Amino acid sequence: MGKVFDRIDDKLRAFITEQPMFFIGTAPSVGGHVNVSPKGYRDTFAVIDDHTVAYLDLFGSGSETIAHLRDNGRITVMFCSFTRTTRILRLFGVGRVVRPDSTEFDSLREHFGTGHTGIRAVVMISVDRIADSCGWSVPKLELVEERTILDEAHTRRTDADFARRIAGDNSTSIDGLPALEPDHPVPSTVRRRGQVTGTEVTAIAGSDRLPR
Repeated sequence: MGKVFDRIDDKLRAFITEQPMFFIGTAPSVGGHVNVSPKGYRDTFAVIDDHTVAYLDLFGSGSETIAHLRDNGRITVMFCSFTRTTRILRLFGVGRVVRPDSTEFDSLREHFGTGHTGIRAVVMISVDRIADSCGWSVPKLELVEERTILDEAHTRRTDADFARRIAGDNSTSIDGLPALEPDHPVPSTVRRRGQVTGTEVTAIAGSDRLPR
C-alpha cells in the first residue's frame, strides 16, 4: 500500500539521493500534449528543505517543461527504484523557472554539480503532496554508468549555437506556448563554483578551462 508523507524527511532524502535518474511530468492548462521528461546526472537534483526541491535544467532539443510551468506551474517529479527494493516516489507541486542571470540562481548553484556545460536554468518546486507506491512491476536493472554525451555535446557548441536554440526550438513548446525568453542567457555566461579549488569561474562552452 502506498503512503502519503507530510514532509521530505531524512529517509526520503536518502532514497532520492540514491536514484540515478528522475522523471518530470507537466501539461498545458488547456488541450495540448502532456510531457514526461527523463533526467539523468545525480548531481542535478537537490532537496532544499522539507517541502522544496530543485533541479538543474540543461539545454535540450525542446523546452516543454519550461513552457508548461510558465503556463500553469503544475509539475510532478517521480523517482523509481530499479534495485531489489521496489519503490516509486512522487512529488507533486508547483514549479517555477530561475534564470541563471538572477540573484536567486547564485544562491542555489551550490546545491548542484558545476561540471555541466549546457546549464539553462534551475527549476524550483514547492511540494504540496508526497506519496509513494509499490513499484512491483518495475524491472530490476543495474546501472552501468552515467552518460557523458550531453555534456560533451554542449561543450562543442558555441554561443551562436545556443542563441539559435533559444530563438528556435527552445522558444516555444510543441503546442506554441512561450518557453525561453529572447534574452535568455547562454551557458558561457553562467557563473559557477570550481569543483576542485572552490574558486569561482566563468564557464566557457567549448573551452578546456571548463571545470569537469
